[in-house]
Amino acid sequence: MIKQNRLVYLTLLASIVISVFPLYWMFVIATRTNDVVGQYPPPMTPGGELGANVTRLFEAEQANFALGMVNSAIASVAVTVSVVFFCSLAGFAFAKLRFRGRNALLVIILATMMIPVQMGVIPLYMIMVKLGWQNTLQAVIVPFMVSAFGVFMMRQYAVRAVPDELIEAATVDGGSSFRIYWSVVLPALRPGVAVLALFTFMGTWNEFIWPRAVLEADNPTVQFSLSQLATQYYTDYTLMFAGTLVATLPLLAVFVVFGRQIIGGIMEGAVKA
Repeated sequence: MIKQNRLVYLTLLASIVISVFPLYWMFVIATRTNDVVGQYPPPMTPGGELGANVTRLFEAEQANFALGMVNSAIASVAVTVSVVFFCSLAGFAFAKLRFRGRNALLVIILATMMIPVQMGVIPLYMIMVKLGWQNTLQAVIVPFMVSAFGVFMMRQYAVRAVPDELIEAATVDGGSSFRIYWSVVLPALRPGVAVLALFTFMGTWNEFIWPRAVLEADNPTVQFSLSQLATQYYTDYTLMFAGTLVATLPLLAVFVVFGRQIIGGIMEGAVKA
């Protein structure tokens, strides 16, 4: 038994090291100068150039990194709030309300998940052109305000987390469907909502293909800005790693904020299973 516990702890420790090392390496290079990037053996301890590299990052005119951070923050927050609201509302409807065509609509929503995102870039871009939304933030926000995965996830969570008796009691008390959703269902879905919010925020923050297609260099998102740091003839690795480090900080902050709810949701799902 003791040997099994040691093996489990060693396996977990190895997994943690493998997962954390790329982040640590990113931090090390971000604190160094370019002359040590190709050294062998590579440096394993942080240097003292982080402040200088971050300063150069925000002063790089070709990247517009500060604007990219602001645009990504606005788009990620807007998309996350919208997805959480609409998907939890739709998930509640599909899970607890009875209406004609419910199953057919759910199948259609699930079928959209089978279409690769890349196939929709060209027609979606044509729609943005017709609307005159090129190089605007609404082109990054509006097409992703609802997620098929989010609807399915909230529907599955609502089936388990919200008892039918609770809905019936609220209906008898005279509550409307939206009132029941807002006051009864949404609080019960809070752990699942936290998980969906984290996934949505991370996905929107890390999105590159669509912002690169619909935006321009003078109005980028953060991932677009990072791509602008690499020029055709020269790559400043310390600048790119510094930018990646700064761009990762908001994701870590969001994970810290939602971490307790995520763990609670996982444990609750494990107990119910």
